[in-house]
Amino acid sequence: MSEQLENTQPQKTVELDDTQPIKPIKKPSRWRAALVSILGFLLLVGLGAFSGYSSGVNQRVQAEDSITSQQLSEQYSFALVDIEFGRYDNAKQRLQYIISKDPGYPGAQQKLTEVLVVSSIPTSTPVPTLTSTPDFSGAESAFQRAQQLINAQDWPGALGALDTIRKLDPTYNTAQVDGMYYFALRNYGFDLITKQGNLEGGIYHLTLAERFGPLDNTAIGLREGARMYITGASFWELDWLQAVNYFAQVGIGWPSLWDGTMTASQRYYIASMRYGDELFNQQKFCAADEQYSHALAIGALDNISDGNAAEAYIQCHPPTATLEIIPTATIDPALLATPTETPTTAPVP
Repeated sequence: MSEQLENTQPQKTVELDDTQPIKPIKKPSRWRAALVSILGFLLLVGLGAFSGYSSGVNQRVQAEDSITSQQLSEQYSFALVDIEFGRYDNAKQRLQYIISKDPGYPGAQQKLTEVLVVSSIPTSTPVPTLTSTPDFSGAESAFQRAQQLINAQDWPGALGALDTIRKLDPTYNTAQVDGMYYFALRNYGFDLITKQGNLEGGIYHLTLAERFGPLDNTAIGLREGARMYITGASFWELDWLQAVNYFAQVGIGWPSLWDGTMTASQRYYIASMRYGDELFNQQKFCAADEQYSHALAIGALDNISDGNAAEAYIQCHPPTATLEIIPTATIDPALLATPTETPTTAPVP
């Protein structure tokens, strides 16, 4: 009976494939792709930030170099003034500071050597003498004297009288004396630059005047022009490009500004020729032609630049080819006319 039941049950065929587990098909996960995209975006942002930071650093370094250059130029000017007035210790400190910042600064080492030599010369020690107690009532007379000297535009004398007032009585008419100091220092610095060509001394006195009050725009512009003149002169015969750049700026506002040798306009004229010759030798003919044009606007070129200028103009402006017109033979219009037969009268028989 049991055998019959067993025979009646359907028998399934066993397949080997059915016994293996079905492996799910892996699909690429979206979160990984998103993560890669985010990382790439962050990398680009980081690169952009680094590039901006590097650019900012370079700009800051250039700005610091420009400020340092201006400070060194100003300190050099003050050192020259200190030497002129015998303040060798101050000049020595200024020159040593300049050399520590820029060992190759033009003229600094030479001036320092001169200061060391001069300051090492022994001087006789004055024998102290007994002086009477100063009479502070003399401040009034010194004040009147300073007013007279200012009216006469004797700026050095006025400054000396003002110094006397301060020595006799530092509290005497403080506000008025300060105003007189400003007026005398400002005008003395202006005259030193414009009338005597003493640019360093003028800068020095204008800077002293600024301690008593703000300078007017004319004085500020003149001091800036004097500084640019000194900087441009430091490149003279060393870097004609820089000399041209500086004296072009000075020549626009102060063409007659001078240092006792040449005006700014004359220096721009010479620097333009020499820089043009330099460009010509480098076969940069159009750039050379431009510099020669700047010089010609001021005066005639010298022999060397004149020959170079002619060649540079030809090279920069070559002649254009022109079509040659070949003349044609003229034809008599009568020959072109259509011939017509002249009717003749038939003879009468």
